Amino acid sequence: QEGVKPAQVSALADYSKYTFGNFSLREAEKLSQVEKQSLSKAFKTAQGFAERPQGWLVLMGPTFTGKTHLAAAIGNYARTNAEGAPVFVEVIKLLDHLRATFHPSSPRSYDRVFDEVLSTPLLILDALGTENATSWAREKLYQIFSHRYVTELPTVITMGLTMDDLEKQDPRIFSRMGVA
Repeated sequence: QEGVKPAQVSALADYSKYTFGNFSLREAEKLSQVEKQSLSKAFKTAQGFAERPQGWLVLMGPTFTGKTHLAAAIGNYARTNAEGAPVFVEVIKLLDHLRATFHPSSPRSYDRVFDEVLSTPLLILDALGTENATSWAREKLYQIFSHRYVTELPTVITMGLTMDDLEKQDPRIFSRMGVA
């Protein structure tokens, strides 16, 4: 369709309100000492990563604990303080973007979308493990992870899985996260 703008892979603009300044350490809630320490450590680690993105940062934990907020805060910090806008995308939506390029009327080619994700200076993948783990999806994620691992490009991942769960679900992706 003429005049239709292709969908952007990055959804960071939708998360522009998520910053380090408005992240809640949930002091008013009845968190255990371990939970408080974990949340504080995650916050400080995310801030440090934002200031100097190197390697990979994996934010794990149950839903509604602030993983996406911290990941978006890293992206928003990078957008205003670094060259090149980061790509922030939910894994499910990334796979949808890739699949959509196969449609004959797609305004974007598969190679262009895939290269955008592979080569962005900072990739933030939200909600790893929530996708339908088809062999195609696992292969695409492995290609992304492998490329970013080999080229040493900064990558942030949020997931509700534990590392043990991820290793069982997909040992190849687990191996590229630098923990094996």
